[in-house]
Parts: sequence; structure tokens; C-alpha cells
Amino acid sequence: MGGKKEKKLWGGRFSEGSSSVTEKISSSIQYDSRLYRQDIRGSVAHARMLNRIGILNDGELAAIVKGLGEIMREIEAGSFEFKTSREDIHMNIEAVLTERIGDAGRKLHTARSRNDQVALDVRLYIRDEAGEIEELLKRLVSMIAGLAEKNAEAILPGYTHMQVAQPVRLSHHLLAYAWQLLRDMKRLAAARDAAMSLPLGSGALAGLNYPTDREFLREELGFTGIVPNSMDAVSDRDFVLDFLYFAAVLGTHLSRFCEELVLWSTSEFAYIRLADGVTTGSSIMPQKRNPDVAELIRGKSGRLLGNLVSLFTLLKGLPMTYNRDMQEDKEPLFDSVDTVKLSLEGMIEMLTGITFNAGRMKEAVYRNFSTATDLADYLARKGVPFRNSHEIVGSIVRHCEQTGADFFSMDAKALREFSPVFEDDIADVLNPEKSTERKLSPGGTSRAEVMKQIEAIRKLV
Repeated sequence: MGGKKEKKLWGGRFSEGSSSVTEKISSSIQYDSRLYRQDIRGSVAHARMLNRIGILNDGELAAIVKGLGEIMREIEAGSFEFKTSREDIHMNIEAVLTERIGDAGRKLHTARSRNDQVALDVRLYIRDEAGEIEELLKRLVSMIAGLAEKNAEAILPGYTHMQVAQPVRLSHHLLAYAWQLLRDMKRLAAARDAAMSLPLGSGALAGLNYPTDREFLREELGFTGIVPNSMDAVSDRDFVLDFLYFAAVLGTHLSRFCEELVLWSTSEFAYIRLADGVTTGSSIMPQKRNPDVAELIRGKSGRLLGNLVSLFTLLKGLPMTYNRDMQEDKEPLFDSVDTVKLSLEGMIEMLTGITFNAGRMKEAVYRNFSTATDLADYLARKGVPFRNSHEIVGSIVRHCEQTGADFFSMDAKALREFSPVFEDDIADVLNPEKSTERKLSPGGTSRAEVMKQIEAIRKLV
């Protein structure tokens, strides 16, 4: 039943094989197999470097490159057999390569360790995935800018404390999320930059007993620098933390956006309608259109934050240099990559079919005295100190609440009961539909400023 166990590539000093529990807890191939492209790319570069320094002859190099190419094609075709007994992606590929080409395969691991090999693979992986994520972010930001331009005339309440505060343009509200996502793109670029130093050539921790050409490896693999300290090279996972931090902040931004989409799609708000393709029904209530995609993206932000905390907790107590605990860095990284990409795809899908109810939004700005600040500013421009203006308008609001008077239709005669400086030009000031154009400051919600934002965002993406 328990046949002869496969000899480990590192097993020379052991007289007995690993226990079944050790095999199970040590194996990472079930998730790190996704690093195969990066592992093979690194091995090809390493083999070429070994050829340059005379460890591999031209025939051995050719056999290794050909063999790794065949393995790559088999993995992508789904015909390559990964074995748990070989622990990880590195050993699975090396073992099969050696079975096929013999001693040349056994020479490949000269002048490297799995410690600097995995550090290389993960850096390459983050670089590759960052490019795909950046493109999704650009698509989402461009889509938001397009929706903002298309709905430039729609007005809705801006909220503080979830209470109606002041009228704003829908476009201005949407662009706030575009600016958040642009900052996320900067964080993503910083995470990618943090992964741009080459760790390969550091060995297990102390360097190597060979005159390796790390500059050649740097150029071959497209890195911008070389990690200068071999101990740091194999123990550093700051670049993974940087990526997970980007993912956690992005998840928070998407969660906030989704929270508003959920609220706006309720019958109480009815500001938007999400397409059927991104909503679901109820198993018992036939009328339901649940915003499940928005809710799930909102929920996935917790995973992204948890993955960041997980790696922080993992690393905080580790001594120099490599420790096997660090094998646990990949699952949170891979999960965050998958979650970020799926969440961005979900946002793009939701915004593709969204429709806005401008009429409902217009109705909402006629609530909760949304132009009260405009009224206070009017008095201030007439020479009334702003704190006095604030108090006067507060008394007007209280009067409307107590008497049922319509704040938005009060005329100058009624308002002069509270201050003699009110004149007949007050009607436009109370009109919430004209409020946005009174915002003169850069970055505000006026149409001109919103159009400047759209132009600036499009240049950035």
C-alpha cells in the first residue's frame, strides 16, 4: 500500500524518508504551480549565466532550454503531472527535467538555492500580474470618466454623515472614485517598482562559491537593480507587503463605491438601476432584484485586508534569513491577485449597464435645506460676518421645520423677517439646481471644474 517513497533531491544526508504528515504539510505545489512561467523563465536565464561562466557547455545549455520549453508547453496543455512528493514548483520542474536530459539537468541548480529562486519567481509574478491589473484599472477609470461626461448635467445631494448636505453634480461624485483609483494605480506602480531588484545569485543566504554574473541575470530578466545584500535578498518580502497594501486600499475604495451602488439601487433612493446581468433574484420573493455583484465586491474587501494582516503577522517574528514559514506568503498573494482582478472585472461589468435616474436625484436635492450654506454665503457677501450668517440661516431652518414653510420658495419679504439685507436676488440662491455653478473654487462641483477633471483624468490614463 505504501510503496517506495521517491528520493528527495535534497535527501542525501537522510536515512529515512519524510513522514506522510511532513509530506502533506510541506507541499506547496497545489498552489505555487501557478509560478511555472516565472520559474522556467528564471531557470533559462540562470542556465545561460552558467554557460557564460563555464559551468554548462553549449550542448548542456541547449538541452536545458529545450527541456524547459517542452515542460512549459506540457503545463499549459494540462498534460504535465505535478507530484506532491516533490513539494513545490521548483522541484517538480527540476526533477522532470533531470529525468529527461540527465546530468545537464542535475547541473542546473548549481550556484542557486530555492531561497533565491522563489524570491525571484514571486518578484517576476508580481511584475507580470501588476501589468494586467493596471490595464483593468485604466479601463475602470476611463469608464467612470465617460459616465461622468455623459451625465454632466445631473444633480444629486452630496452627503455628510449620510444626511443631505449640499447639491453636487453626479459627475463630480463619480470622479471622486476615479481619483481614488488613480492613487491606487500609483500604489500598484510602487509595488511593482519594489519588486524590480534581482535576488537571484544570492544563494541560500551567504552568497555563492562561484563568480556568477548577476548583472547578466539582471538584464536578461528585465530588473532595474540588484539586491545588494544576500541575506536581505532571500528574507525580504516587503515587496509582497507593498502589493497586498495596494490591494487592501483598492478593495476599500471599491467597497465604498459598491456601498453607494447598493444604497442608490434601493427603492428608497432609486438613483440607479443595475442591469439584470449583475443582479439576482430571491428564492422566495419574486419581486426582488438584489445587487449581489456590488455586495460581493464589498465583501471581498475583507479578504484583501485579511491577506495583508496575515503576511504582516507571518513576518513579524522571523529571524534572518529564510524560514519555512515564508512558504505561507503565496496563498494570500495569489488570493489577493485573483480577488483584485475579479473585483475590477465586476465593477466594469456593473458600470457597463448602469442607468441613472436624474429625475429622482433632482427631487432629492429639494430635501433637508440643501442650499442653506448658499444662503449663509449670500449674507456673508452682503457684509454679514459668516458666524452671524450661520446663526441667521439656522433660525430660518428652524422656522421652516416648525411652521412647515417651504425653504426653497421663500421670497425676500419673508426672509427679511430674519435679516434686513435680503434682496430680490435671493430666489436663485435658494434654487438647488443652480447651486453647483456658484462653486468657484478649483476642484469644486461646477460644470467647468468637472470638465477639467475629466480632461485631466483622461490624460493620466
